[in-house]
Amino acid sequence: MAHVDTQHHGNRSNKRIAYGLVLVVALMVGMAYAAVPLYQIFCQVTGYGGTTQRAEDGAISTIDREMAVRFAAQVDADLPVKIVPAATQVDKIGKKITVTYEATNLTDEPVKTVASFNVTPASMGAYFNKIECFCFTEQTLAPNETVQMPVLYYLDPELDLNDELDTIREITLFYAFHAS
Repeated sequence: MAHVDTQHHGNRSNKRIAYGLVLVVALMVGMAYAAVPLYQIFCQVTGYGGTTQRAEDGAISTIDREMAVRFAAQVDADLPVKIVPAATQVDKIGKKITVTYEATNLTDEPVKTVASFNVTPASMGAYFNKIECFCFTEQTLAPNETVQMPVLYYLDPELDLNDELDTIREITLFYAFHAS
């Protein structure tokens, strides 16, 4: 009768399980790091959650319908920066528009900030096209410095083809400023 080494077989099985668990944990950590950029890409492609679209140039045409675009900002309580949003713009849909946010460092030390954004109502995110923006770019403000931060955008005239958007007359572009 042959003797089977069950202890050796058990150690090999335990090692396989341990390696498998380490691989699962590594994959989970990797997915956690990838989740934010993947979600950001998903939102930019679909306009989900009021995420705007990126554009290289302006719309091909404008339409007679006008839309008000209101600009807002919120600054984290621990960030010593004052933000003045751009004034509300009312223009024809499709027109390329540049507005400016103003940021002031309220301290005698350099401050680093980054801004995230969204559009409300969220259904308009797919039609709000930013050509140039300061969002997701780290801004370093020198002590007591005030800077102008431009946003170049247009509203896609295709929004007029969506009957669900007929009643919308105002959009808000909202930036949240965080310490970087």
